[in-house]
Order: sequence, then C-alpha cells, then structure tokens
Amino acid sequence: MDTTLTLTTDMQWVLGLVCFTMVMFLFERIRADVVSLVVLVALGLTGLVAPEDLFGGFSSDAVMNVIATMILGAGLDRTGALNRLASWLLRRAHGMEQRLLLLAQAVAGLNSAIIQNTSATALYLPVVSRLTARTGISLSRLLMPVSAAIIMGGSLTMVGNSPLILLNDLLVSANANMPSGAASLQPLKMFAPLPIGLILLAASLLYFHFFGRRLLPQDSPDAVTPARTQSYFARAYGIDGDIFELTVTADSPLVGMSVGDAESQVDAPLLLALLTGNESRLAPPGDTRIWVGSVLGVMGQRDAISDFAQKNFLRMSSRLRALADLFNPSRAGISEAVVPPNSTFIGQPSSKLRLRKQHGLSLLAINRDKQVLRDDVRNLPIRAGDMLVLHSIWSDLADAAKSNDFVVVTDYPKDEQRPHKFKIAMAIFALSMLLALSSRIPTSIALMTGVAGMLVAGVLKMDEAYAAINWKTVFLMACLIPLGWAMDSSGAAAWVAGHSIDRLPQGMPPWLIELALALFTTAFSMVISHVGATIVMVPLAINLALAVGGNPTAFALIVALSASNNFITASNPSISMITGPAGYTARDMWRSGGPLTLIYTTIIVVMINLLY
Repeated sequence: MDTTLTLTTDMQWVLGLVCFTMVMFLFERIRADVVSLVVLVALGLTGLVAPEDLFGGFSSDAVMNVIATMILGAGLDRTGALNRLASWLLRRAHGMEQRLLLLAQAVAGLNSAIIQNTSATALYLPVVSRLTARTGISLSRLLMPVSAAIIMGGSLTMVGNSPLILLNDLLVSANANMPSGAASLQPLKMFAPLPIGLILLAASLLYFHFFGRRLLPQDSPDAVTPARTQSYFARAYGIDGDIFELTVTADSPLVGMSVGDAESQVDAPLLLALLTGNESRLAPPGDTRIWVGSVLGVMGQRDAISDFAQKNFLRMSSRLRALADLFNPSRAGISEAVVPPNSTFIGQPSSKLRLRKQHGLSLLAINRDKQVLRDDVRNLPIRAGDMLVLHSIWSDLADAAKSNDFVVVTDYPKDEQRPHKFKIAMAIFALSMLLALSSRIPTSIALMTGVAGMLVAGVLKMDEAYAAINWKTVFLMACLIPLGWAMDSSGAAAWVAGHSIDRLPQGMPPWLIELALALFTTAFSMVISHVGATIVMVPLAINLALAVGGNPTAFALIVALSASNNFITASNPSISMITGPAGYTARDMWRSGGPLTLIYTTIIVVMINLLY
C-alpha cells in the first residue's frame, strides 16, 4: 500500500470535520444530533459527498435495523414478556443474591443479542426495579452487572448494538475504494460474532460473581437482603403467599354462597378473582354468587389454602390456567393509594363504596398511623391519610384514580398492556429471527417483516411503534454515516493509516497493532459516541489492515466491538441510563468498569485472531 499519499484539500476538510465532531461531542455545548446535522450539511456544501448520496444514511440498512429492533423490543414489552421474566427470575433465584444476579445477567445478556443495547437497558430498568423491590437488594448491586451483561451480550449478533449494525454498511461502502487486486469485503452473517459474544458474556458473569461484592457499592444501612424472596407488601402488610386456583365441586358448601359470605369464613384466604362460565374478573363484587365449576383465584400460604380447599371440597391447583391472563403482572397487581382530605371516601367503609363493583378494586389492607389493619377491613370507615392497599387491573386503577378520591403512590404500567398477544408476538419475533438467519434475505427486511407482523396482529399500534423509536439515535446515525463514506472516498483514512504505519516499529506483529487499534477505539468511544467512533474508525481500520497485510474484516470487527467497550462514561447510552437510578459515582464506575474494559479488549483481540 502506498504510504506517500499527498494530503489533499478534500482530506483536510474531512479530517477537520472529524476533529470538529470530536470536540463538539466532548464538550457537549451543542446537542449531538445537531452536531451531526451540521456535519451532514458541511459534507454537502463542500461536495465531499455527492448530493444524490448525501441523505443515503437515512435509507441505509443500518438505520432500518435500528428502527426495527426498537419497535420489536417495544412489542415484546407490551405483551408483558419482561414482567413474566422478572417473576421467573425470582422463582429460580429463591431470594439468593448471587443466584439472582447470575440469572438476571445471563437472561439480560442473551436478550440483548436481539434487542438493541439502549432498548434492552430501557426495558430491563423496570425489571431490575421490580426485583429490588421484591428482594430488598439495592439497585446499585444489580444495575451495573445487568448493564454490563447487556453491553457484552450485544456482541452475540450483528443487530445487538449500533456499531455492529453499522459495520456491514461500512464494509460494503469500503469496496468502492479498495485498491486494485484486493478482494472485496463481504457483509458479515447475522451470528458471525456469536463465539466472541458468548466468551464476553461468560466473562461478565464470572467477573461480577467473583469480584462484584468488592467492586460494587455496598448496600445502604437500611437495605434488607432477606434469606428468601419476600415482597415489599409482605414485609409491610403481611400480605404474603402465592396465587392459587380453587375449582368449586358439586359437594362444596360454597355453592350458591356470595363472595362476601365466602370471604367472611374463618381462615378464608384473600379472594382476588372469580371465573364463572365464560366470565372472569378480578375483584368480584361481594354479592356475586359462587356456583359449581366456578374457579376462585385466591392468595395465601400453600398450607392455609390447602386446608381451606379440603374443608370446602375445592380442587386446588398451584398452576394458573383459567386465570393466568388476569394475574399477569403486566396487567394487574398490588398497589398503594393515599386518601386525601377532600376525598368522598372519608367516613365510609369500602363495602358501602362498592369498590369492587364500581371500580374493580379489592381492598386488602389499610395502613393507618403506622398500624396495619387487615381484619374485617371491608367494614372499617376510611379516614383521611389512610394508605389503602389495593389489588386490581392496572387500567381499572388508572380509571378509578381519575376521581381524585385517592392518590396512587405505586409505580404501575399506565400504558395498555396486551398479555393475550404474548404467544403471537413471540411467534412473529421467532419468524423474523429465522428469516434473518437466511442468507437470501437482508437482515433489515427480516426485522421489518417482524415489525409489520406485530402491527397487523395488533401487538402494537402504529402510534406506539412511532413512540418506540429513539429518533435522536436514528438521526445521529443517519447524519454521521456519510462522514464515514467521506473518510474513505477522500483518501483521508488511507492517509492516516499510511502515516501511522510509518511511525510504527518495523516488524511489529499484527496482533499488537490490533490491540492498539482496540484500545484507541475504546478511548475514542469514551470521548464521543460509540456510533461516531465506529463511523470514523472503521475506514481507518480497513486501510490499516491493507497496509500491514492483515484481514480488513477482522480489523473492522475489532473496531465495531471496541466501540461498545465503555463501562465507565456516559457516552455509552446504556451506562448513562443506570448511573442516576443506582446513584453511581465516577469512582464507582472506574472501579468496576475499568478492569472489565481491559478484560473485554483482551478477549476480542484473542478471539478474532483465533477466528480470522
């Protein structure tokens, strides 16, 4: 390769724009998406990119892949898939912090292979919050390990993070400027980085399993880590146990009895739902009759429920079948609400307010002056300042809260959830992944097939799909892609590569150059966004590989993987999203993320040399 290229005016313009982008991203005086638009306009005005190609970034496969993965992730979230996941994690972990941490990391990392890192982090934040609320483990103990697993799991496929999504477009565009005789670069298959991603994810699990307690902030003094899974409501109100289904037989004394009378029996469990015929509902009104074949949804300890079932000739099932949809955490759950001084509820018992019949709310307990009242709670007059503990469908709770008779203090899903679409959504998602594996269909078309399927099947509405897209990310990527093209077509990348080689010691092994490239890209991504680092560094890496006789695809892949190797600064969107909720300081991030960054770099250089 010729290392005596003359620095032309076009090269100077391109390198100047790269420096401008770096400085603007570093000091953040102007929004990143505005900076990228300025760069795009400058490329057009200077003629560095042809007018017909200038806006090609908006229609690139990379941008379409990003949009599709964001929408698909939102579709899965709407069906309550992640809430089901949180419940599964809690069941499997049995309240043990190390086991919960390991499971949460592994599942989050695997999910991030098909959901973009930023979207996966956004989806897992409420999941981790739910886990911490139900176990007492602080957010600071879970968020960093889960976020690290998401970042490393994003390396399992070519659609897991933005740098890898961009890589194929940059490889294809580089072919236009390859020297004569050089082999053209081919796009990488969907699971090309899978072996590397698996080793990275395993390293993350082992790192936090063995060193997490020493590296992560310690729990605050009032944090509680119980020996077994125990929900906040169980600790605060004694509302403990699991959900069971009880089927009423012909011999049961409950036949013909009202729900209110059934609840008033000695040792009766909390009756939360009733299915009679084809009609099922949460919080059944007290005057609703129970008949042969009715299914009761009750909550309590297994032994107590079993005794109640035997005494009343009920068939007990610990596996939710008829009422599974009603009790899906994405659709219903327990909440707290404060009664304000101007509430019409004051002075009246819930039995007269008919909370079940009018609003679909089951009153489980009342917290009054730090005293928890559970006995005969339906007949206790409500006072101002009472904390009501309710069980309901989230949409019913939202409708009831509009009256301002109580103020809900529990965070709950306010958007419409569609747990009944779960199987359809998973089938559509699986189909799109199978299509993506096909070498005949581009990944962008395969993923958009899944998007279209979810919209047609009603998993998502069109407005919800628009809202799921992070347009700032899309705009940033689409505007900066032409800068990567200009780096290549102007010869700026070749010029920088050539002069870099001239300054390297003679006979330097390629793996050492790859290591330096990985570290430089990592440092670069900490200063500017991982998208910007990829776009600038991939053309440089390809030309560097050609100069030293290395594999251009391998060098480019090192850059794309290293661009996400940032567990320390907020320039990585996944990290910026967790620092606030977990209360991490800069020292915390450097202490836990610094060694992980070095481990990441070592693994990718070793693995790429083994694979390529």
